[in-house]
Amino acid sequence: MKTICLKILLLSCLSFPVLAQQAGPNLPWIDLSNQKGRQIIIASGKPDLYNGHPTTVMLNNNKTILCTWSYGHGGKASFIAESKDAGLTWENRKTPDDWKNMSNCPSIYKLIDKEGKERIFVFCGDPEMGQSYSEDGGKTWSEVRNLNKPCVMAFSTIIKLNNGDYLGLYHRGYNDQDCPPLTLWQSISHDGGLTWDESVKVGEMEGRSPCEPCVFRTPDGKRLVCVVRENNRVGHSLMMFSDDEGVSWTSLQETPWGLTGDRHMIKYAPDGRLIAVFRDMAPNSPTKGHFVAWVGNYKDLREGTSGQYKVKLLHSYAGSDCGYPGLEILPDGTIIAITYIKIRPGQEQHSIVEVRFKLNETDAMLK
Repeated sequence: MKTICLKILLLSCLSFPVLAQQAGPNLPWIDLSNQKGRQIIIASGKPDLYNGHPTTVMLNNNKTILCTWSYGHGGKASFIAESKDAGLTWENRKTPDDWKNMSNCPSIYKLIDKEGKERIFVFCGDPEMGQSYSEDGGKTWSEVRNLNKPCVMAFSTIIKLNNGDYLGLYHRGYNDQDCPPLTLWQSISHDGGLTWDESVKVGEMEGRSPCEPCVFRTPDGKRLVCVVRENNRVGHSLMMFSDDEGVSWTSLQETPWGLTGDRHMIKYAPDGRLIAVFRDMAPNSPTKGHFVAWVGNYKDLREGTSGQYKVKLLHSYAGSDCGYPGLEILPDGTIIAITYIKIRPGQEQHSIVEVRFKLNETDAMLK
């Protein structure tokens, strides 16, 4: 298999000074986008090749990461790559022939059924949420199956419930096209992702278009938090909460300004802080349209405060056409954020790019 990139000496970038700046109300930001030593090109764009919409999953050894993405904007599920060294180097894998029947933003997940069987799933928006899974860590895959769930994109988030079921959320639009009004839907799997219950609508808001949900738990594990994109570009992003494992949800409300953006991926760092990576779309943000990270706490969402700071991870040379990220956090605190982005000016189209950093590094840059 073709090696896509070589190991990069990541520490070489730390000699560049970074100064904290003011992003918005009480929220500083720092810029890592010019620190090439933090960046790894997983797949290079070409004048005739647009790499789009990656997602990732890390296996239990905390070293193997799978990344899948599409050919073209919302295109066919054409690519998958594997890293066996926690994202330092990558190799292409051949995708199954029938993946050409799936398109629009492949999303990848590791799901474990109630008997302990682990499978890797890839879902796509077409055909009406296509599904393919692997029982051997991504070496071989099942035939593509149509779940008969009309959608704009497939599950953009899946979370395990306390009873061992899985809850998946996604969005639908008018005639299931990506146009308003957009609404949020969910479905539950009782068998580790193989089959899914009939979907139900769980979120809508007059005058707004919520989409691309991301669900995580509060630090005590008792509440589900769902952060979503607002596609009408009215106000901030939106969020809702569930205290009964997704049986019911609160009405949608606005997030803090600093979390306003598209296709959030949110996880906890080892020190308990929240990390969110996304396409920044906050009104009047100096990093608007670029690939950013937000650092804060659940308390910021609960109380409406700004968070600690934002980090500009990559500069987009194609306006706001970036994001849809993968996010993995290593035991040593290394944050791996992967996105599609036009990484430089010129005719070269979008690449799949990884950025690596630690919070103790960015914390120090604020001082």
